[in-house]
Amino acid sequence: MSQRIDSSEPRQLGSGTVIVAAGLVLSMVAVVLTAERHVTEWSFALVFGLLIAAGEMVQFRVDRVRNRAPIATSAALGYAMLRGPALLIPPDPAQILAVTAVATAVGIIPRVVAALPWDAVVSSRRVLSVGAAAATFSVITPRSMTWDGSWQHAFPLTGAMLVSILAAAAMDALVGAGQATERYNRPFPSALRDEAAVAARIGMAMGISGILLAAGTSLLGLWAPPLVVVPLLLTQFAFRRFANAQRTYRSTVRSMSRTTEVAGFSAPGQNLRTARLAVALGNDLGLTPKRMEALEYAALLSGVGQLALADPSPGGASLLRTRDERRKAAEIGAEVIERSGVLDHVAEIVRHSSDAYRDGRANNPDIPLESSIINVATAYEQLAGAGDRDSAATAMESISLGIADEFDPVVVESLRRVVGLGFRF
Repeated sequence: MSQRIDSSEPRQLGSGTVIVAAGLVLSMVAVVLTAERHVTEWSFALVFGLLIAAGEMVQFRVDRVRNRAPIATSAALGYAMLRGPALLIPPDPAQILAVTAVATAVGIIPRVVAALPWDAVVSSRRVLSVGAAAATFSVITPRSMTWDGSWQHAFPLTGAMLVSILAAAAMDALVGAGQATERYNRPFPSALRDEAAVAARIGMAMGISGILLAAGTSLLGLWAPPLVVVPLLLTQFAFRRFANAQRTYRSTVRSMSRTTEVAGFSAPGQNLRTARLAVALGNDLGLTPKRMEALEYAALLSGVGQLALADPSPGGASLLRTRDERRKAAEIGAEVIERSGVLDHVAEIVRHSSDAYRDGRANNPDIPLESSIINVATAYEQLAGAGDRDSAATAMESISLGIADEFDPVVVESLRRVVGLGFRF
């Protein structure tokens, strides 16, 4: 199953175009200014440029929505915070941006030639965040301040580096949250929360590496980059293995979801369509990435329990079964999922996915919201399917009649918004 269900269909790509355009304009201005003023400390610019290009070439996808290039990011941030005594003239913000932009372009070329995936938006976001770090560090740090061995300089420089890293993280989080809001209809506060969480985990690790790279190079010269980059390479290798394991894990879950289709208990693509709508609703309701992943898995596996029933439903329409039969199937499905030993949270969602709102979540707030989402997504998929606009309207009307009785009002309102914004199977 190769289709992606990491989000609802993007509404438009305007934000990505704006981000790339902003990165290109900023890069071109920086290159022109640097050409007029001439590059200072060529050896440092070349070494850091090579690090950025190499990091861009070996970027990888650590989650389902974007690529990561930790070496490139750390090298660019390190170059933005260089000071003496190892170099006489620290680079100005224009030169920092020019080196970052040119090196990024050089690193992308081999990926394009080899037909490897790359993301222009992510690269442009890196340029913007490095620009924020360079501008912040330049403003708050006098050019005369160097690593001279005194505490009077060491403390202010370290503090300035931390503030610059925070500025870069804030820029990237704001841009990323705006893009997620525009593309996937996520509430901006929720999108900003998720971006901040990513910045706190992965972004700050790259930022601290950039600080070590800058401080080490400023003191030891060009001997420092290899000492800092080797641990980064090992860390990236571990991240890549983790990302590969996660992809295998998701593929296994999706393959399991197809067993109901093979056995004739669900229509072809039915589980995938339900999961796509469930994820769209989760986006609209601002669920965290961890809960979104559990929601996707639960939606894909929500029909597994039907295999224990005597006969398949016509066309996979489980709504034609009695309430007791659906609850029994959900309970059996949850028990099957629990036996994996690692999906207990997913099993709990599946267990309550066929509960009527009045009998479940309305009286028991401990029942996951995700169960109500799957209940609504399943009903809409079976009522509307891959039909036209009229069938979607009819399905919406039928579901609306069950508000506060069969379906959670919060989720039904979310469905109205998602469908109103153009969601289609």
